[in-house]
Amino acid sequence: MKGLTQHQYEVGVVWTGQPDGAAADPAALDPAGLDHSHEIRVVGKPTIAASASPAQCGDTARHSPEELLVAAISECHMLWYLRLAAENGIVVTGYRDTAVGTLSEHPDGSGRFTGVVLNPEVTVADPATQHTAQVLHERAHAMCFIASSVNFAVRHEPVTRVA
Repeated sequence: MKGLTQHQYEVGVVWTGQPDGAAADPAALDPAGLDHSHEIRVVGKPTIAASASPAQCGDTARHSPEELLVAAISECHMLWYLRLAAENGIVVTGYRDTAVGTLSEHPDGSGRFTGVVLNPEVTVADPATQHTAQVLHERAHAMCFIASSVNFAVRHEPVTRVA
């Protein structure tokens, strides 16, 4: 397509739950006995220790794919929001989000995300920019690559305060 810019992202995922050189034990393929530990690797960046979600017998001390998906949506929204705020001359002094993703699991173990709600709390320096700062969440949502790529609803319920 003319004018379309494409980007590729290479990510390595390495299962670390099996001791080096050991064959996978067929009996361990039962999710209750299988070690789901793995690492997410990107060249030149810190490794992320990951596992299945606790609902799937994963290690609660490691990040799950479900958590990382919700984090990616939240992070993408925040980055677009901060960019748009700067472009509009809004001084943001604080930003935090508690994003909540809902996954519905079927009796056979399959499932899907049915929605994510972002709850950004933004603090701005100037009271005169508070309304514009609040409205910018709509544009950030429209610009977010990740939210535009998923097949479930992503909503945001922002709160904007003045420092």
